[in-house]
Amino acid sequence: MFNMVKRIGIDLGTANSLVYVEGKGVVLNQPTVVAVSEDDGKVIAIGQEAKDMLGRTPMNIVARRPMQDGVVADYTVTEAMIRFFLDKIMGSVRLLKPEVMVSAPAGVTSVERRAVLDATLSAGARTAYLIDESLAAAIGAGIPIAEPSGHMIVDMGGGTTEVAVISLGGIVVHETARVGGNKLDEAIANYIRKKHDLVIGERMAEKIKIEIGSAIPLDEIKTMEVKGRDAIAGLPKTVVVSSSEVTEAMQRHLEAMLSTIKSVLEKTPPELASDIADKGMVISGGTALLNNMPAFLAQGIGVPAHVAEDPLLCVVRGTGIAIENLDRFMRNIKSK
Repeated sequence: MFNMVKRIGIDLGTANSLVYVEGKGVVLNQPTVVAVSEDDGKVIAIGQEAKDMLGRTPMNIVARRPMQDGVVADYTVTEAMIRFFLDKIMGSVRLLKPEVMVSAPAGVTSVERRAVLDATLSAGARTAYLIDESLAAAIGAGIPIAEPSGHMIVDMGGGTTEVAVISLGGIVVHETARVGGNKLDEAIANYIRKKHDLVIGERMAEKIKIEIGSAIPLDEIKTMEVKGRDAIAGLPKTVVVSSSEVTEAMQRHLEAMLSTIKSVLEKTPPELASDIADKGMVISGGTALLNNMPAFLAQGIGVPAHVAEDPLLCVVRGTGIAIENLDRFMRNIKSK
């Protein structure tokens, strides 16, 4: 029975939020978007319904992303979203308050951590826990984190790229780059505006990235018809965009991801670095699915890169496994 749910794991991502229920696995996957009425601040829609409103709302309704760069940008809206998830899973009348674990980027400040824990408690959790995103991604990707051996996880989300070296169940070195899938979409939209005088929305930019985007130039160039608004005349217009243009548009942000990985490797103790050179790195998160991403990273770092199984689910799965095995992971978890 739904009301008896006791433990829930939430991956509160910048682009998508996923929910894991003890004994059931991943039960929800919704865009992290909330539509709010400007007049009274009331939440009108959450998740997919709100995402469908992006760029299409009347003047008094704003579709917002409550998480920016992996952290809470709007406390009230984040709380409303967590409450929405809990209501959807357990019903609005709850016999028991659940224990909830949320993942957050490893580099967040204590103030940002507190904001996530407080929002979770206000939304109806009995106890709120916080786990570092990279640790959750490593657990969810099936990396044997307890071994006395170095493992590198690169979690490429919508708002951040988290890079961590893990050994003996803990994070040895980590860095967060506030660059992810959303920044790639933005770069594509800006490039098309500059080069083709065409204004497109973030949903179209994301579609271009998924359909013809590639981290390294493709041997066979792909093209796509893109519809938008003429930046000069203001009228509807269609242009043809090639995959090599998309690769060029994303290059600066892809290089930023690469330099974060290099920076983590430079700080990694030599014994662990040699383990990583042998095993390679594991990549997770939605941006890991960009065409040729493993080849781009392997080329830039000189270490093989492997995409985890179901990269989109690694963080939420790891968060769920951690809350189901609290005693095992307790030293890596903050709670309230």
